[in-house]
Amino acid sequence: MAIINFEDQTTLYNFVVKQGNGVKGMIDSGLSSVPQPFVQPISERIPTQNALTCEASQPIDLSNLNGPHHKEVAKQIVEAAETLGFFQVVNHGVSVELLELLKTSAHEFFAQAPEEKAIYLKEVSPSKLVKYGTSFVPDKEKAIEWKDYVSMMYTSDHEALQHWPQPCREVALKFMKSSMEMVKNVVNILMENVGVKLEEERMNGLMGTKMVNMNYYPTCPSPELTIGVGRHSDMGMLTVLLQDGIGGLYVKLDNGEWAEIPPVHGALVINIGDTLQILSNGKYKSAEHRVRTTNIGSRVSVPIFTAPNPSEKIGPLPEVVKRDGVARYKELLFQDYMNNFFGQPHDGKKSLDFARAE
Repeated sequence: MAIINFEDQTTLYNFVVKQGNGVKGMIDSGLSSVPQPFVQPISERIPTQNALTCEASQPIDLSNLNGPHHKEVAKQIVEAAETLGFFQVVNHGVSVELLELLKTSAHEFFAQAPEEKAIYLKEVSPSKLVKYGTSFVPDKEKAIEWKDYVSMMYTSDHEALQHWPQPCREVALKFMKSSMEMVKNVVNILMENVGVKLEEERMNGLMGTKMVNMNYYPTCPSPELTIGVGRHSDMGMLTVLLQDGIGGLYVKLDNGEWAEIPPVHGALVINIGDTLQILSNGKYKSAEHRVRTTNIGSRVSVPIFTAPNPSEKIGPLPEVVKRDGVARYKELLFQDYMNNFFGQPHDGKKSLDFARAE
């Protein structure tokens, strides 16, 4: 590989972002220090010394939903959604073997030659369903996030198997499909708790957008200077996340401190998105979270994002507004919320301001 002058910021940006070499390509070229465009402001860096560990590390056993302990388990889910917005689950219907295959296939995708991944860059991707890139909105960020990703939008099994990248299409599709029953069960529990029964058509509209991402956080020479993902909440209904064993996911607590959600073998992490916070009129909390980098190895994670169809209207549910006596959010098209969300860098839960009632 030709020697790249990473001191020149335009050259660096073109190499990493525009040509699709990614952060991984930069590290693979022999880089031993963090280039300036990736150095985060001190306020955004993640101190790892004396880091708190989150109580969400105790997973909820979903197998107990189908027996005499249903109410108890439902209560645990509701409490987590009302407070932290994050919880871990086991016996979720996805086999541990599949979870291990997912991690392997994520590593396989990112181990490909840069030109094999770069065909999926947004500007040239052969399918609008697949997008490969680096960071969130690198052209607008003060500092670029230390993350490469591939994003796979679901429309049908046929299109997924035709268009999603070959190294991961089958396993990613299986992961998404085997998680959906659990996701719907969790949403139904949360809706029931606020006195709402969603008709199937409305449920399908609110969960109509499904996307599987594979995230790759390359080993970082100075993790204390960088972040994998900046502070944000997810825009949709629920996110289901597979972590590998390295860890690095942090959630913001009510007191403003950050706590790590440690990996639990065989568990999946679930977090509440902005849409559920809006629908519940603020009763459920979308979780503000971020990801640190590490120098002990390259980390992968695989989230499934569930969100409304772009044409779906979202706003506080009438039953909840009646109970609360006030609507804290306005009704809006999800497409408009999405455009706002993707139009700016990560900045905590600021995206929710777009939906707040005047």
